This record gives sequence, C-alpha cells and structure tokens, in this order.
Amino acid sequence: MLEAGLKSQLQGYLERLVQPIELVASVDDSPKSKELLALLEDIASVSAKVSVKTDGADDRKPSFAINRPGEDTGVRFAGLPLGHEFTSLVLALLQVGGHPPRVEADVIEQIKSLDRDLTFETYFSLSCQNCPDVVQALNLMSVLNPRIRHVAIDGALFQAEVDTRKIMAVPSIYVNGEPFGQGRMGLEEILAKIDMGAQIREAEKINARAPYDVLVVGGGPAGAAAAIYAARKGIRTGVVAERFGGQVLDTMSIENFISVSHTEGPKLASALEQHVREYEVDIMNLQKARQLVPATSANGLIEIQLESGASVHARNVILSTGARWRQMNVPGEDFYRNKGVAYCPHCDGPLFKGKRVAVIGGGNSGVEAAIDLAGIVAHVTLLEFDTDLRADAVLQRKLASLPNVTILTSAQTTEVIGNDEKVTGLRYKDRQRNTEHVLELEGIFVQIGLVPNTEWLKGTIDLSPRGEIEINARGETSLPGVFAAGDVTTVPYKQIIIAMGEGSKAALSAFDHLIRTSAPAESVAAE
Repeated sequence: MLEAGLKSQLQGYLERLVQPIELVASVDDSPKSKELLALLEDIASVSAKVSVKTDGADDRKPSFAINRPGEDTGVRFAGLPLGHEFTSLVLALLQVGGHPPRVEADVIEQIKSLDRDLTFETYFSLSCQNCPDVVQALNLMSVLNPRIRHVAIDGALFQAEVDTRKIMAVPSIYVNGEPFGQGRMGLEEILAKIDMGAQIREAEKINARAPYDVLVVGGGPAGAAAAIYAARKGIRTGVVAERFGGQVLDTMSIENFISVSHTEGPKLASALEQHVREYEVDIMNLQKARQLVPATSANGLIEIQLESGASVHARNVILSTGARWRQMNVPGEDFYRNKGVAYCPHCDGPLFKGKRVAVIGGGNSGVEAAIDLAGIVAHVTLLEFDTDLRADAVLQRKLASLPNVTILTSAQTTEVIGNDEKVTGLRYKDRQRNTEHVLELEGIFVQIGLVPNTEWLKGTIDLSPRGEIEINARGETSLPGVFAAGDVTTVPYKQIIIAMGEGSKAALSAFDHLIRTSAPAESVAAE
C-alpha cells in the first residue's frame, strides 16, 4: 500500500512512540476496506508498538480507531487518510502513542478543562489543503480530553452522508450532530468557539501588554518578513493577525517562489510562522483589527483597536492585512455560498465529482481551477467577462485541449440560481450579442481576483480608488509612523516573493523612522 520511501519515513516517526497503540478497523468486503487493511498492516509492519485488529463495531465502513490497549481515545478516521491527511494520520498515531504535542502548556490545560461531552465529525477531501488543520486540532483535543471524540470522514467515500447533510464545501464540521463550522480552523479558533470565556481572557492579556516599537498588523508573507526584520534589529516587536499565514493558506501549489521549485501554501505558512517564532516576536493570533487611531503628541503611540475589545499600542505600525477573494456581487451568491458557490477548487472540487460546474474568471487562477476540475467533474464551463482569457499561454493551450471544457468569453454572470437548498444554475449575459442565457449546473467556483482588506482604515489613511493603501518607495503611508506592505498596498504584481520583499523594506523603514524620531516604546511607557 505504502511506497518503500514513505514506509521508511513512517518508521522513523513511529520510533517516537512512547506506548503501544491499536488500530481497530471496521471493514466489509469492499475494495476500499481491503485497501484500508493493507494500509494499517503497512503501518504495523514498521513498529513493534503498533498492532491491528478488526471489530466491525462502527457503522461507517471502512473506518478505524487509534486507541491505546484497553482504551477508547475517541480518534477515528472514516476512509483512507492519505493525500493531505496522511500527516494528520501520523500525528494522531504519535499523540495517541504518548508523544507530546507541540502545543503551548496553557492551550493543553484549556483543552483538558473543557467539561462537557463533545462529539465532532469533520468531512474532508483528500485534496483539501485546509482540512488537515481542523482534523489535527480535533484529534488532539480527543487525545487530551476523554469527553471529546472526533471522526474525520472522507466526503468522497461517504457520498450518501454528504448528500443527506447537503455538504458542498469542506472542511465541514459538526458537533453533537449540529453544524459547527466550515472552512479552515486552527486549534485556537476552535477553542475560542467552544470556550466562550477564551476571547475575554485573551483580550485582557493583550490590554496588559506594554507598547511595541513596531507592531505588524497581518500575518501573511509581508507581515512575517516585516516581523523578522524588525525583531532582528533588537526592538520590541508584535504581530496581530486574523490568521497567521493569510491568503497563502488557501494557495494549493506554489511553483514560482525563487529557489524552491514547488511547495504548498499551508506548508509555506507553517514555515513562516516557525521562522518568526525563532525571534522574540509577540504573536497575537485570531485577532482582527477594527480601527487605527493615529498617535497624539501626548505619548506618540499609535493605537490599534481590535474586534475582541482589546487595544494594542506601538511607536510604529506596519499594515500588511493582505487581500481576500473577490466576490461576483450578484443575486444568489451570498445565499448559496457553500451550497454550490465555492472559492477553493482544490478543497471542494471532489464533492462535485461527476457533476457540471462553472468557473468564473479567465486569469491564471480561473484557468488552473478549470483544468484541475476537468479531471473530476463531468463538465466545466469557464466564463470570462473580457473578450479574451488573461491566463498564461501555456495554461490556455492546456485548457483548450480538454474535451469536457467549454470556454465562454464576453460572458457576464448576472445571477446564481438555486432551489433554496443548493445551486441549480447560473444566468449570464453575452456582452457581444446582448442576450441572456442560463446554464444548468451544480457548482460555481469564483476565481476573479482579490479585494484589499482595508475597510477598517477608511477615513484614517489615504487609499487608492481600488481600496489599496497608498505607499511611497519606502513603504510609508499618509500617516507618520505607519507603514504598509504586501497585497494590501498599491504595489503592483501581487506575488508572495514581492510581498516578502515589501515587508522587509517596510520594517527597515520603520526602524529608521524609530531611531530618528523617538526613544523605544518601553522607555516612553516608563516615563
């Protein structure tokens, strides 16, 4: 089942097991059950601490639990956790086997102190790069707290459940049979939704923090680079991030990051955070900025007010809040979001296997999405507003070679159509002939660019007509002491490597401004 190289790597990981574990399979005579048993036997073959048995106790077949002998840890996979979920499987094996998780002690204590019964179900797809964060977080919670249980379910393998629950986006999370959340969620975010007092406690901690010399708002590539360059100067540095990694977390394949021929967004985001944490940087994750209050002559500190109710103060601020997927803003789009309207073809594509879908947008993202989906769905219709596609020529040639793809140019989507439960079609206008048409389909993937996250800055800082922060060659904004970098700014070409360079430059400019205009923040705070 597993290739020799992968088995060798797995053997190295499982040497870290502290105590024995059992893989308890529930299987039938199906081919997938045979594949699962082969996978489990491969795992057991590389470690004397791992054994396999079958019990048939679970209704979902194939599935398996990871237990300590004589215990039920509450960790179960329904399906074969390969692809992006293989890492989730390895981590679950290690954690059930006693290997300590790489989680801060206060978070572990928070999980252990949850005092109610919680049964989670997570529907994932093997091609979803957002799903492992959820699966790994809930598995860990199950290992640490006996009142928590979790089963990770391959939606493509258990299609009947997906249809019954009308799941059209992954990851989809249920708790005690009720919807809990959709999309990427990390451990801290899940805990914040369960533990209602967590946000209040975190806000109190943030309010008690001393002012920073440089505060970075945003945790994407620009923000990470800015934090590293600021911290290397030996000044007090903080990062406020709605989600560390930003838009990179939603990027499946990265092939133009110089010196790295190929990587995936979540892997790069994890490396960015790990690099930042090697320095004395105070990271405040899951914190969304609400308002920027310019410095006054009284203390010279800029204030960033957060939606949690906390406030952070700093001598200099670097804004790197990035951008988000642009919406079509047509009737039906919001209503049918996650009911057929999707923005991540890699995550949600497998849920539309054998169905008809549309991709909106003829740039690189749209054409790449159409190419990927063509290998899964029955038919793809790509709609581009302009008279020609804007994607690279090599991508256009590939798209044109696919037999189950239709390309419509000069096509303006005007409405998403549905039956109140899911998408059934879309209405579009042929801009050249001025005629209206309806496409019958089950899914719509929107790939029409990005919108800068600057709504919270309107009225306090100069923005371009497109809503981007206006900066000069040094990353300076219209407010003294406030700098900006990355996709949120007027810098052309929204690329990861450009954002990193801009973040580094903004940090150097902020440091230069700091030493020329004021004493360090801690000195001012002590006066």
